[in-house]
Amino acid sequence: MSNEFKKAATIEIEEFKAEYRQRFPDRDVEKLTDEDLLREVMNTVGKPGKLGEHVRCVVSVSMLTEGWDANTVTHVLGIRAFSTQLLCEQVVGRALRRMSYYAQPHTIELPDGQGATEFEAFPVEYAEVYGVPFSFIPTHGSPNPPKPGPIPTRVRALEARVDCEITFPRIDGYRYELPAERLTAEFTDDSHMALTTADLPTKVECDPIVGEGAIHTLDDLKARRQQEVVFVIARRILEQYFRDEDGNPKIWIFPDLVTIARDWISQCLKLKDNTFPQLLLLAENSHNAADKVYQAIVTASPGEKRLLPIPKPYDTVGGTRYVDFDTTRPTFKTRPDTCHISHVVADTESWEQKMAQTLEDMDEVVCYVKNHNVGFLIPYTINGDHRNYTPDFIVRLDDDHGRDDPLNLIVEVSGQKTGKIGKEKAAKVAAARNLWIPAVNNAGTWGRWAFLEIGDPWNATNVIRGQLSQAGRGNP
Repeated sequence: MSNEFKKAATIEIEEFKAEYRQRFPDRDVEKLTDEDLLREVMNTVGKPGKLGEHVRCVVSVSMLTEGWDANTVTHVLGIRAFSTQLLCEQVVGRALRRMSYYAQPHTIELPDGQGATEFEAFPVEYAEVYGVPFSFIPTHGSPNPPKPGPIPTRVRALEARVDCEITFPRIDGYRYELPAERLTAEFTDDSHMALTTADLPTKVECDPIVGEGAIHTLDDLKARRQQEVVFVIARRILEQYFRDEDGNPKIWIFPDLVTIARDWISQCLKLKDNTFPQLLLLAENSHNAADKVYQAIVTASPGEKRLLPIPKPYDTVGGTRYVDFDTTRPTFKTRPDTCHISHVVADTESWEQKMAQTLEDMDEVVCYVKNHNVGFLIPYTINGDHRNYTPDFIVRLDDDHGRDDPLNLIVEVSGQKTGKIGKEKAAKVAAARNLWIPAVNNAGTWGRWAFLEIGDPWNATNVIRGQLSQAGRGNP
């Protein structure tokens, strides 16, 4: 509200004061501030004879109060009053989004001459906040303007390369196709299961700082009928492992499952401490029990058994068509005639890049894809925990069956496997080789698949060609 503006708008200001006296007769019009006049300007934009008559453009930033997440806001100017301090703080928060999430190395000196230590942290960023409404925030100045982070690489499927599209099955688990309709079970040492309070306490004593203590138990769960436990386990086995080609449960075998589940509880369930069979009603325990009972059924079933996948209920086929994301990781630009996706995203500085280069140089490779944000997962179990394994590459190879019937080779690039990591990696590889590959090949719906683990990308050509040579001789 400069003096020049006030002088040019003398008539409009006097008319506003006259109107103000009529609306608020108990208020002193001489106490109107520049903020009151500015508010009247904003309220009368474009109205003839009013203070805002000659205003032609108003820039509103009220979106700063609506949860708008923009990390490029570095300056906030407050020119209006706020009804609450919370709203004021919310507006300031729009300028507190980081621009860069790229960690940089830092060094700090330790006290008492202990030397220095290095670590990685985000760089310091500042926001400039101006205006009376924001005066409650302490300011220290900004020595340097914030620096933007590294420019991300756009990784996406290219429509011009649709001939290199790769599809794959999306499955939740595995089941056996049993030849007999009447089910029996053969319980072994692997069928036994123990319930213990080491995994789930049945009694908890709470002693608060103030007030009386309390004892919490699972008596409500203990009161459930044991027949309900049997039915829950039988139903979980039926829904997870025994479905027809249309995905419907084979309800006619449910009575056999009930009998087997009842026998398993009486023969193989061991109760420790203060546990009770009703603890099997809990989701994790019922899953573990269903797996053990099902394995006992498979063991007892005579004749040839076929391992088959359990497809996801709705989205049964995945692919590279809809891949589209940004990344700041190292990337390798792919060749147009070998990969549907524009780049290979690497987890290391050289291994994935070398593997991609090797695949592009092989005449046997029809196309390939690095399995990063593609959605290809292999379910496996370790220590009773159901997890998903993400292999490194899917490669389509011409193995003398013609390019129209390629071999889908899952390639895992592995480093040194030791300790806990080595145990988990071994479980992933075993699930891929011994469960996923046979199940998908037996289904016969998604083509031919194989699995290969490569420890040295610089020798990948020899390893892959050796695999093709073994397959040509009829070896699995």
